[in-house]
Amino acid sequence: MAELWVLQHTEAEYLGFMEDHLEGRNVRFRYLRPFAPGGFVPEKPGRADGLILLGGGPYGVASGHILPSLGPELRLASAFLAEGLPVVGFGLGALILSIAAGSGADDAPLRFTVEQAFADPASGLPEVFPMASYLRDRPVLRPDCEVVARNAAGDPLIFAPRPNAIGFLGHPGMKRGMAEDLIMEFADTPDDCPEALAALGREQADLAEALGPLMVWLVARCGWM
Repeated sequence: MAELWVLQHTEAEYLGFMEDHLEGRNVRFRYLRPFAPGGFVPEKPGRADGLILLGGGPYGVASGHILPSLGPELRLASAFLAEGLPVVGFGLGALILSIAAGSGADDAPLRFTVEQAFADPASGLPEVFPMASYLRDRPVLRPDCEVVARNAAGDPLIFAPRPNAIGFLGHPGMKRGMAEDLIMEFADTPDDCPEALAALGREQADLAEALGPLMVWLVARCGWM
């Protein structure tokens, strides 16, 4: 039975709809909360079979309020990668993965968007599916980094520096309540939150439906079954 570490950066953001998919596959997961009293970032993978780095609301890696645990998280992600273990990042977590895997990140404004992802037809993903994103900054990818899906403007939404290291510039399992809690948790919020919340509500059913084949793809890429 696989056991994953899920590194959480805020009270609001968690695995969302993904929890049921992992539990249904008998994949265990344990949340790590370095921001909580007594919380910390482990130095090594230990017995974990993979690492998931969640989003961080308004925290950044290149601008804004820099994530307080950024250094230890970069070292932990690098340790997982060095051992050939899967690393998956959502939002802020994808930026941490980008840096740890040898690419980088640059400043970009805090934003909350709901847009269509267009996947490479050979990837095994649905060719078009919705993606909700709530993050600051952007990845700067190496030329040899695989881009699995892009938005309508051609910007990467899903990238893979290694076959079992996947970065999502959004959260494929985001629930509307998660976004609402992020908005309430921090004074620093994106522009046009009401419009983005309404769009997330309209796309919620399609997002949940697309998560099925997306999770089949992700679990296979990471070797968790």
